[in-house]
Amino acid sequence: MRKSYLFNLIILFSLVGVSSCISQKDVRYLQPSESLTINEEGLVPYNVPEYRVTKGDILSLNVVTTPKGDAAQFYSSLNASPAGAGQQGASAGQMGGSGGGSGGNATYYFNGLKVDTNGDVNIFGIGYVKAEGRTLEDMTKEIQGKVNENFLQGKSEVRLNLDGIRYYLLGDMENVAITGEKVAYMTQLNIMQAIAMNGGLNRTVDRKNIMIHRKFPEGIKTARLDLTREDAMNSPYYWLQNGDIIYLNTNAKSINGFGKEPLQTLTTGVSVLTTVMSIYLILTRL
Repeated sequence: MRKSYLFNLIILFSLVGVSSCISQKDVRYLQPSESLTINEEGLVPYNVPEYRVTKGDILSLNVVTTPKGDAAQFYSSLNASPAGAGQQGASAGQMGGSGGGSGGNATYYFNGLKVDTNGDVNIFGIGYVKAEGRTLEDMTKEIQGKVNENFLQGKSEVRLNLDGIRYYLLGDMENVAITGEKVAYMTQLNIMQAIAMNGGLNRTVDRKNIMIHRKFPEGIKTARLDLTREDAMNSPYYWLQNGDIIYLNTNAKSINGFGKEPLQTLTTGVSVLTTVMSIYLILTRL
């Protein structure tokens, strides 16, 4: 009876160990999926949502004029940059750094155009411009029209931008090295690029359960991405937007102590067998 009990105990621990191991399917990115949508040319279509400004955003506005232009009339002297070779610029909120561990960029915060609680930005010399819910392209056209009232057509250019694509990675203690605020100076950024820029994900991250919180003018939406399936590329959340928060959840199989690394799994297995043999020796001597 003791031998039967010991045998059942070994089987039980073996099943627990096997079921707790992280397999290749758990860690491989973008595995083939029948649900992947492709076009007639066999290409995955871009599903990049256009960013719409929300309250609390900070924008960078530059007006570039000809050498004899006087763009400074639109801004305070504090924000007017000196004339350069071939052009003169007046800027509000030019970039100065990429954001530190404390979050945000101080220069950008103090000099940028802030979207107020009414959803507007106040541009000195132009007045209030509606921002909330609009695209940067739409706002640029309106501001350009107002600037053209003071300059000859084609003698000035409005450049309106965000401070890059600012996103946030939040993981468990195993991923503390990549946790934090990130800024990518790109017009488009997908989640695979963001992960690559931050050194990739280790085995403890549940790639099937990546959570993304995205802000909209109406509020915040939450989505889940399974990065082990290639049909994740069809999701609009595959492409990151300014202000996205990415939650890297811990894989349940690594919480119980198994499967973090192959060597750890082997070590744990040996420990389990040693424990079982010790129990067996104790029982046989009773």
